[in-house]
Amino acid sequence: MLSLKIAIRYLVSKKSHGVVNVISAISIAGVAVATAAIIVVLSVFNGFTNLAKSHFSIIDPDLMVSPVRSKMISGADSLAAVVAATDGVIAATPTLTERGLLVGNEAQLGVVFKGVAPDYTRVIDYNDAVQSGLRLNPSYMLEGDVAAQMAIGVAARLGLQPGSGRAELYVPRRIGRINPANPAGAFFSCNLVLEDILAVDQMEFDADHILIPIDVARDILMYDNAEASAIEIKTAPGQTKAVASRLESLLGDGYTVATREQQHQEAYNMIAIEKWVTFAMLIFILVIAAFNIVSTLSLMVIEKRDNMATLRFMGASRMQVRQIFMWMGAFITMAGGMAGLILGVGLSLAQQYGGFIHLAGDPSKLTVDIYPVHVEFTDILAVLAIIAVMSAVTSLITRIFTRKID
Repeated sequence: MLSLKIAIRYLVSKKSHGVVNVISAISIAGVAVATAAIIVVLSVFNGFTNLAKSHFSIIDPDLMVSPVRSKMISGADSLAAVVAATDGVIAATPTLTERGLLVGNEAQLGVVFKGVAPDYTRVIDYNDAVQSGLRLNPSYMLEGDVAAQMAIGVAARLGLQPGSGRAELYVPRRIGRINPANPAGAFFSCNLVLEDILAVDQMEFDADHILIPIDVARDILMYDNAEASAIEIKTAPGQTKAVASRLESLLGDGYTVATREQQHQEAYNMIAIEKWVTFAMLIFILVIAAFNIVSTLSLMVIEKRDNMATLRFMGASRMQVRQIFMWMGAFITMAGGMAGLILGVGLSLAQQYGGFIHLAGDPSKLTVDIYPVHVEFTDILAVLAIIAVMSAVTSLITRIFTRKID
């Protein structure tokens, strides 16, 4: 290990030319800054992913059972009872989701309405999403009115308020003939009264979703009292994956059992793609920073030329001399990489637990005002692997340009 010992000696010893020390420090700093940036950026993406998951959890069930070969589940109420009896299931209820047109206050909006059972709050407790304000006065309800919970975007577009908002939901007639002389006969409708305004800070829900009783949804869509588009499930803590596996075996190939992440697979895939594309771009910056190390080693080769000649006269082989600079290249890369790793993890953990950096805007109107950051061990391992690869590549490059050392 003579080459290793000499390489360490050269790294810690004072150089005859001060510029070599400066360039060496710049090379290490460049790698450190690029590595720290990778850790910080990955942690920020993790933070926003967890933030999205926390908002989705307000409106999405732990598991959702939906049919594969058809749009509706026949005998959904009976199937929900079977699912509810499965180990690890706290509650299961059928739901019916469809699109319609909501008209009110001389405005109209295409909406996604979901018919839910009276015990739906056992599966989705959306009380945290209810906005404070006026409550619906029972005396405001007329015969035939249906109480509905509407997303904040729907209420805002139609100018509705709890206790003073009424709108009409239209859906196309699903079964039967349509009389061209009576276009209104092509639609079924029901009168809705705004009971609660819901807001989860997710555009997918806040823009156009409303909740109505499932019996009303079945009636206007002309489905029987046992049909539903899905069965939503609440599982015991930590039992989601185990329950999903049991239900897949119980229900067979005719149904899909989707976790909360799988229900929003496209959104999570988009975040993951952005994260790893950014990671690749930062790796490219790290590679550019590593070229500074190669230039530093070139200067060291020139500076230590006389020492190399002495070693050759003392019996050192060309390979041993070249290995000295190969070790130096690996050490400089590792030093910069580890320094950046420690710096990046330290900054990320400080933000994760200290919350020093805040998001711009009025804190009273933000659900979270602290910049979300979360450090994941897998990201640290990925960066360590990149540092190891960069060290090996730097050593190989060093070996190429030191071939002519005599």
